[in-house]
Amino acid sequence: MRKAVTAGATPSGTAPSGATPSGDGRLAEAVRLREAGEPERARRLLLSLAAEFPGDARIAYQTAWAHDVLGLEAEAVPFYERAVALPGLPEEDRRGALLGLGSTYRVLGRYADAVRTLRAGVEEFPDDGGLRAFLAMALHNTGEHHEATALLLRLLAATSDDPGVRAYRRAIEFYAGDLDATV
Repeated sequence: MRKAVTAGATPSGTAPSGATPSGDGRLAEAVRLREAGEPERARRLLLSLAAEFPGDARIAYQTAWAHDVLGLEAEAVPFYERAVALPGLPEEDRRGALLGLGSTYRVLGRYADAVRTLRAGVEEFPDDGGLRAFLAMALHNTGEHHEATALLLRLLAATSDDPGVRAYRRAIEFYAGDLDATV
């Protein structure tokens, strides 16, 4: 099952640290190809760059992203893992790499890895609603329904513009802390 890739989410295509000028241009070209709807061409170029620059976190992230877009989640994992392990990934890309890796683990049925990765992402970026939503899905998959529901309720209360949710925001936040509370 392919996971959803958000059309509006675009990881940085800026020049990677430690890459040569020709690597920089090729990375930008690969990002352009992916964004232009040519993910297979982008993937081939990124695989070449990843082999040439194995210590470049940005190239690893872009390579993972290209695999993910093509539904090649298992092939994306080592590139996501490399991207989050290496230094030099810009903050926005790091968020995306943690979410991408956690979501990919989840889609592959590696639920414990998904929870571990997404928890780390939420700890690093506590205000990122996407990370929290994907963590809730992974928690559901591990049978941690209470925590998943509480997390989603807190996210809903904090981010919803729905008038009904806004009117009951404090109550929703209160019950998210203890879903089994009765009087």
